[in-house]
Amino acid sequence: MATSRSRSAALRPGQSYRPAPGSIPDQPGVYRFSDVEGRVIYVGKAKSLRSRLNSYFADPLSLHSRTLSMVSTATKVDWTVVQTEVEALQLEYSWIKQYDPRFNVKYRDDKSYPWMAVTLAEEYPRVMVGRGPKRKGNRYFVPYSHAWAIRETVDLVLRVFPMRSCRPGVFKNHRQLGRPCLLGYIGKCSAPCIDRVSAAEHREIVDEFCQFMSGQAAPMIKRLTGEMKAASAELEFERAARLRDDIGALERAMEQQAVVFADGTDADVIALAEDPLEVAVQIFHVRGGRVRGQRGWVADRSDDGGTPELIEQFLLQLYAEADVTADDRDVVPREILVPALPSSLESMTGWLAERRGSAVAIRVPQRGDKRALMETVARNASQTLIRHKTTRAGDLSTRNRALEEIQEALELPTAPLRMECFDISNLQGTEVVASMVVFEDGLPRKSEYRRFVIRGVDGQNDVAAMHEVITRRFKRLIDDRAAMARHESESGDEDGPLLIDPTTGAPRRFAYAPALVVVDGGPPQVAAAAQALDELGIADVALCGLAKRLEEVWLPDAEDPVILPRTSEGLYLLQRLRDEAHRFAITHHRSRRSKSMVESLLDQVPGLGEVRRKALIAHFGSLKKLRAATVEEIAAVPGFGEKTALSIKLALDASPQRDAVNMATGEIL
Repeated sequence: MATSRSRSAALRPGQSYRPAPGSIPDQPGVYRFSDVEGRVIYVGKAKSLRSRLNSYFADPLSLHSRTLSMVSTATKVDWTVVQTEVEALQLEYSWIKQYDPRFNVKYRDDKSYPWMAVTLAEEYPRVMVGRGPKRKGNRYFVPYSHAWAIRETVDLVLRVFPMRSCRPGVFKNHRQLGRPCLLGYIGKCSAPCIDRVSAAEHREIVDEFCQFMSGQAAPMIKRLTGEMKAASAELEFERAARLRDDIGALERAMEQQAVVFADGTDADVIALAEDPLEVAVQIFHVRGGRVRGQRGWVADRSDDGGTPELIEQFLLQLYAEADVTADDRDVVPREILVPALPSSLESMTGWLAERRGSAVAIRVPQRGDKRALMETVARNASQTLIRHKTTRAGDLSTRNRALEEIQEALELPTAPLRMECFDISNLQGTEVVASMVVFEDGLPRKSEYRRFVIRGVDGQNDVAAMHEVITRRFKRLIDDRAAMARHESESGDEDGPLLIDPTTGAPRRFAYAPALVVVDGGPPQVAAAAQALDELGIADVALCGLAKRLEEVWLPDAEDPVILPRTSEGLYLLQRLRDEAHRFAITHHRSRRSKSMVESLLDQVPGLGEVRRKALIAHFGSLKKLRAATVEEIAAVPGFGEKTALSIKLALDASPQRDAVNMATGEIL
């Protein structure tokens, strides 16, 4: 990306951070507002930086309440000039992903799209269903709404196109055994593992499978119908009946996807439902004229942008995160139908065309089937917003009340919008670990969770462990703040705060101080945490502890605890925070303990070194699965022979069986 200089304006004592007249260039660019702690709170782009930024510093009475809140919270604004609007679009998305600004609208979902893939790069390609990142050499069929819908489709189609669907380990195992798996016996796999078909013949089956899944079903059904009639005319009734059943299976697979466009259009249909506080978005993915998938999101409105701006932000976040490869270009379709054209139509169209590798059209449907489908999607969006508001109405007010109760009970100057909780987990002084969980605005922020391995404490000493973890956490806070200040001083405040670690490329998450630290425990743990904060000179962070026995809230140097009513929403929020920290610590402790248990058992096997021991653990994943494996399955792991596999099996059988139960439950009996 070709960019030019970056400039900024920061708040000076007794001054406004508004840039000096004439200092803002009249060119395309991207800008960001930061708060007093250097945290980026808003990112935007503009055709003219001068015009756009000057609008933020107009008469406060003329600004929208959300915009006024953002401008009032910020203490600094900086910008970067680019050459084109497409570059501005890309830089804006990059900064939003990097800084996660609180005032930008974020369309978030809790999981990625499921996909169906065919591993064309393998000698015997297989079909599989999964989520997450994609690999080269595979052909993907996306998007789908539910993984179960893909599996049902695959199960139906494998009857007609019996291609391989097993994992590499299963394939190799049955090749060694010389007999097929169950799917081979029931006709849903052509069993290339035992050479029932050659690689070339299996490839033909795979090509037909891909042809059907890509939407070319009609010619295939027509061909099968002709073969059925020919077989019937030649009195081959069994073959004719089998072809009839195959045609029925393909038709049932097609019926699962409703036909909406008779011309076989590939399009994404997007609709919004808005109110002053929130926006619900629905998207229908249409491929080959059929609805392949449907998703929806609800997001808070953080600025005063209209429908065109909301559409632009949604398209940017949706397709920037799409995994577009040479074998998977339909992630960005040829046509995108929207209720209103995005504010930067030309740059958005050009950017999408780059992502797809060919032209992309963004249109507002006016009549016909496309308009009718848009109305259906809009009704879904409206229903989603209604359901969301019904369920959230109580939650939002409850969270606000909980934060206010905590502020009042602990006598804090402001409501603790960011709270961090620490918990210690150990087993008789071994494998001591700690967890840090973060709640912001009363909700978990899991991307900020952290785990600690405690090494400087001997034995079962939770107090010393708490002192160590608090010291380590806030030492990082001091170091990161110093690095940010040093960077600003050396750079002349040109590029803003260094929120990204130059050595690791990761965000400096520890640079953000909490308003309240909660420790799991009573006076001893609170005293240890307070001592750690005092030693580091941290005086602007509130501290309390929550004791499990009577759910008492303890403050540093207090003789008596703070007692919150059992029905208090503030106490309930503190309990949720404490329980989440405990869960997170226990999960980390169990994973470390399970791994050490497997390694201790494998240490008994003669001739099994560290490299092969780690390979075995990585292959099976748990002691329970390793116990259940046969000698042949262990020998199939790369680097293992039958002799070593037999030694491993004998060692596992000789060890107490209770360990397998421990791996599943996480408890030592």
